[in-house]
Amino acid sequence: MLEPLFLQPVFQEKIWGGSKLKTEFGYPLEKDNIGECWAISAHPHGVCTIENGPYKGEKLDELWKKHPELFGHPKEEVFPLLTKILDAADDLSVQVHPDDLYGKEHEGELGKTECWYVISAEPGAEIIYGHHAKTKEELEKMINKGDWKHLLRRVPVKKGDFFFVPSGTIHAIGKGIMILETQQSSDTTYRVYDYDRKDDSGNLRELHIKQSLDVTTVPHIDPILNVKQINEGESSMTTFVESDYFNVYDWEISGIITTKRTAPYTLISVLDGFGYIYLNDDKEATEIKKGQHFILTSDVKKCRLEGQLRIIASEPGTKNR
Repeated sequence: MLEPLFLQPVFQEKIWGGSKLKTEFGYPLEKDNIGECWAISAHPHGVCTIENGPYKGEKLDELWKKHPELFGHPKEEVFPLLTKILDAADDLSVQVHPDDLYGKEHEGELGKTECWYVISAEPGAEIIYGHHAKTKEELEKMINKGDWKHLLRRVPVKKGDFFFVPSGTIHAIGKGIMILETQQSSDTTYRVYDYDRKDDSGNLRELHIKQSLDVTTVPHIDPILNVKQINEGESSMTTFVESDYFNVYDWEISGIITTKRTAPYTLISVLDGFGYIYLNDDKEATEIKKGQHFILTSDVKKCRLEGQLRIIASEPGTKNR
């Protein structure tokens, strides 16, 4: 029977992390400052392990190299995407990411375009999404003065919101927000401002002002998203974004939906519920439930999903095919 590739997440402690990854998703975590679940990752800072099937125990980065046929014989040397769940018990630093050109030249890895699906948000929660500077000179002046009140653009958020965050966008996830993040496989972050917080050793956390000024897009312009929704009975399939790097979808399943492959492979995160997945014409189903993350490989031509499920799915964009 053909099966999805289920992955064992990697968890990261963060100064702003909380306990919701344990209380909301049931992950067996011993500490209460776990900020990130690297759910589908082949990045060296947190490589996931295959949990089932003939590749059980193998690391995703090695599987990518040894069995390219599973991913449609990709042209990229490294697995290009990374799926995370973030639990912000406190404000994240105000930050910005480079594009591929700058990232490869200065950091030796991909740039970082990302997007966020808001899993939950406490009343009054907000993000920083963009800035108000009109020129690079104005941006530099406001950063050097620490005029964060007038520089940073704050946006209220609620459960179910979606934000596309291209490289060059100043941003920060605010306290009380849990998100699923789909991003390029990069861990390069340039901190613009961090509320003068100190690390465990009592030192102010490092800022990256020069790099931030180099890569920030000025002026900020909100990307235009062509959100599309298809209804199938009581279920719906929403396309949030189609970009060079990834396409991201929201599948809200109440009953049955059927999908056909539109990319060499698909990444799936189950955010809520319980159900079954049938691959190709298999009569035997695989159970899926909240908190699981898996990949549908290139030999999956179609799948049928049954149950009560909320899924965020992603696939490589046009640059990664």
